[in-house]
Amino acid sequence: MPNPAQPYEEADPDELPPAQPVHYAEQALLGALLLHPHRLETIGTLLPEHFGNHSHGALFSAIRTLPLPDLEVHAKEAGWLNAVLDAARPEAPGLTAPYLHTLINACPRPHHAATYARMIQSDHARRTLRMHAQRLAQTATDPTLPNPAATVLAEADTLTRFLEEAAGQFTPHPGSLPRTSLPPTPAPDTGEEVLDEERLLLATATAHPDDIATMRWLQADDFVLPLHGALFQCLTALTHRGDSLDPITVLWEAQHRGLLAKDVDPVDLMALVSTPVGSSEYWGERILQRALLTTAHSAALRIVAFTDDPANTPHQLITGSRRALADLTAIRARWHRATPKPPTAAPRAPRTPALSRAGPRPRVTTPTTTARATR
Repeated sequence: MPNPAQPYEEADPDELPPAQPVHYAEQALLGALLLHPHRLETIGTLLPEHFGNHSHGALFSAIRTLPLPDLEVHAKEAGWLNAVLDAARPEAPGLTAPYLHTLINACPRPHHAATYARMIQSDHARRTLRMHAQRLAQTATDPTLPNPAATVLAEADTLTRFLEEAAGQFTPHPGSLPRTSLPPTPAPDTGEEVLDEERLLLATATAHPDDIATMRWLQADDFVLPLHGALFQCLTALTHRGDSLDPITVLWEAQHRGLLAKDVDPVDLMALVSTPVGSSEYWGERILQRALLTTAHSAALRIVAFTDDPANTPHQLITGSRRALADLTAIRARWHRATPKPPTAAPRAPRTPALSRAGPRPRVTTPTTTARATR
């Protein structure tokens, strides 16, 4: 059997992976067009790049480029077929005349050409969606980016635009949710630098309670350590009630929330919220940005899983991908509230760099708290 990747070469069938259904759809469509070139007008906006097989795309490009032959002449002579082969060979040098006849024989119903074209478009949409999702996942985990949040959100915008375009090409149908088993949520980064930033936010916010009222864009779920998220809830609760805020009152609130029952030492907990450094806003933005990147990575992995499942139709892929991006959309709104852009009509002075706002970051040593909380 011809190699699906290189249909013009002979190979041992036992050494080849099984061809995917779209391979036969591409063969059938090309066979229909080689046999009845005028059916090109019935297949819509199919493009050469929609083909998964490069040689098939080259043949389709040649078919689209050359003038259509006279039907009566084409039925008796192979001149147009030879012209198609000559036009396609610069892009696919290994194509042969016998393979063109293989394509013609592979088409069971030439009048189904439009249906074959839709199958090819559907598979192209799946591959393209997977490419966008993989790019989003890679961007969300790239530590070298100078502005990771903006870059990740730009990739998410590109993916969303593709979904909007694809939604207009494929008709919705009942049962549109994918039934794919979702991959496990990636484990968060709990390195010391990450934990230090969360500790510094808690300590700085405890020392400057007024900052908490302006940081409603930060939530407990944004913290990688559950204990830190619970302590942030303690701070926000005390502030909301108008109670005094200091390490002692935080400890008291933590006791009422059952945090001390988890073998957290009171002395260590008070030490954790007693070493303020720099700006609460800075540490909060760092925590929120990390949560945004984590959410983007998780959404991208879900979309990749959807595209890897051949049972999903294009509309299921679109619906599932939109749902996967919903959490990213929510945290994105909070990120924009945390880092608003200056008005275009009245631009303000550039913000002080985040690092200078934070000031020097000393090492916060709370080994007992960290060790016990991570158990």
